[in-house]
Amino acid sequence: MNGNRLALIFTFLLGIFIGVAGGAAAGGLVGFLVSQQTLAQVTAKVSAIDTRPVNTVTQTPPSSSTVNEAVVVNISDAMVAAVKRVAPAVVTITVEGRTGRGSGSGVIISEDGYILTNNHVVSDGNRYFVLFADGTRRQAELVGTDSLNDIAVLKVNGEVPGVAVIGDSSALQAGETVLAIGSPLGNFRNTVTAGVVSALNRSVPGSGMEGLIQTDAAINSGNSGGPLINLKGEVVGINTLVVRNDVGFGTMTPVEGLGFAVPSSIFANVADQIIRTGQVRYPFLGITYLMIDGEVAAEYNLPVQNGAFISAGVNGQSAVLPNTAAAKAGLREGDIIVAVNDQRLDGNVSLRQLLLQYRPGDTVELTILRDGQEQKVSVTLGERPSNLR
Repeated sequence: MNGNRLALIFTFLLGIFIGVAGGAAAGGLVGFLVSQQTLAQVTAKVSAIDTRPVNTVTQTPPSSSTVNEAVVVNISDAMVAAVKRVAPAVVTITVEGRTGRGSGSGVIISEDGYILTNNHVVSDGNRYFVLFADGTRRQAELVGTDSLNDIAVLKVNGEVPGVAVIGDSSALQAGETVLAIGSPLGNFRNTVTAGVVSALNRSVPGSGMEGLIQTDAAINSGNSGGPLINLKGEVVGINTLVVRNDVGFGTMTPVEGLGFAVPSSIFANVADQIIRTGQVRYPFLGITYLMIDGEVAAEYNLPVQNGAFISAGVNGQSAVLPNTAAAKAGLREGDIIVAVNDQRLDGNVSLRQLLLQYRPGDTVELTILRDGQEQKVSVTLGERPSNLR
C-alpha cells in the first residue's frame, strides 16, 4: 500500500517535471522561430531601402572642401570643353594701313569664311591678314563695317579650320561664368581668360554704345573682336572695350575688371545685314534720350525705373529732331518710351535693341508715359543718317 502510494507520488512529480520542461522547450522553440522570422522581415526591409554593402565603420559626412573641390572640377571640365569647341574658330587679325600695323582678334562664323571682329580693329586698314589657330596665315577682304555697334565682317577664301556657334545672349544671367578668347598684344595667340557676367544692358559713357554685356574676364589690347563665350562653347558676345582709367567717370581711382562685349542679340543682326548687303540700315526715331535706371530716375524725378527718357541733347540740340519719325508722330521732350509693340523696356532690354528688330519704313506702336498717363503712339521708322554713325 505504501509502495503504491510512493509510486503514485513519483509518477505525479515526474509528470509535472516533464510538463514544465517540455513547455519551456516548446516555448523556446516557438520563440526562436518567431525571432528568426522577425529578423528576416527586418533584413528584408533594410534591403529594400538600400542594397549597398554596409560598412560597419562609422562614416563621417564629406567636408565642405571636398564638395567644393568636386564642383570646381566639374566647372573646370566644362570650361575646357567650351574652349575646345570654339578655339579652332578664333583668329588673330593683322591690319596694315596708313598709320602702320595693328592687330586684333576675330571669330569665324560661317563655313564660307566670314569672320566677325570690331570696327575699330579694321577702321584704319587697307590690307588685312588672318592668322588661324593652327598657325596658317591668309589674306582677307573687308566686307563691311558698323561703327555704331563697333562690328566689322572680314572674309577669307578656302576652307576654314572651325566655325563658332552663335548663342543667345538674352539667356545670360549676372554671375554666369563666361570666357574671353583672343590675342592680347597680338602675340599671345588664343589666350583664354575667365570671368563672370557682371551685368547686362550696360552703356559706357562717351562710347555711344548701349545694351552691352559687362564682364570681369581679363581683356587686353589685341583682345578686341574676339569672342565672349558661355560654358556651352557658344559665342554670346564680341569683346569691344575695357575701362582702364578715369576718363568720363570723374574719378582718379584705379579701375579693374570692367570689360564690355557687344551681345549676340545685336551683332547677329548686324553681321547678317553686312553679309547680305555690305552695310547696315538702322531704323531711326530722331530723338536724344537717356536709358532710365535708379540713378537717372532719381536725378530727373521720374515716375518709373525703366524706359527711355526723351531729354534735351548736347550743345542745345533739340530732344526731338525736326522732320524725323519722332517729330511726325508728335513725340515731345519729357516723354518716356516704356514699350515698343508691347515689348517693355527693362534692365535687360534697351531701346536700341528693340528697334534693331525692325527696318526703316516699318511702323511700330510705342507706349509712352506722358503727364503720368500711358498712351499709344504709332510711328513709321526712318533711316539713320550716315553722318550720325
